[in-house]
Amino acid sequence: MKTTQFALFRSALAVLISAWVMSGVALAHHGWSHYDASKVLNLSGVIKESSYANPHGLIRVQVDGANGMTWVAILAPPSRMTSRGLSPEMLKVGAMVRLVGYPHRENANEMRTERITVEGKTVELR
Repeated sequence: MKTTQFALFRSALAVLISAWVMSGVALAHHGWSHYDASKVLNLSGVIKESSYANPHGLIRVQVDGANGMTWVAILAPPSRMTSRGLSPEMLKVGAMVRLVGYPHRENANEMRTERITVEGKTVELR
């Protein structure tokens, strides 16, 4: 009888721990409500930094037309970028890019990128 109770306890504990871990993953994702889809941005500039990593890629882009402002452009997950033809090599530092997306509601220099044009290729990210 004690062995059965212990097995049941272990199973319940495993379920609780799994639920706790997964809730942290869900909370870690910021969602897109922080971006204002009613205000479309069109920016062009030079990549100063690039990250092709989960959960989302990002680039820092120096935009001359915005008073020399550096923008953080949040991209899609690497698997989506790869499947749509946007390779890590295309996002190299020094590359010229054109971005279309939405501004963050609170961070004045951050955007959610919907479309990127680099090396003459336009890629839809969403």
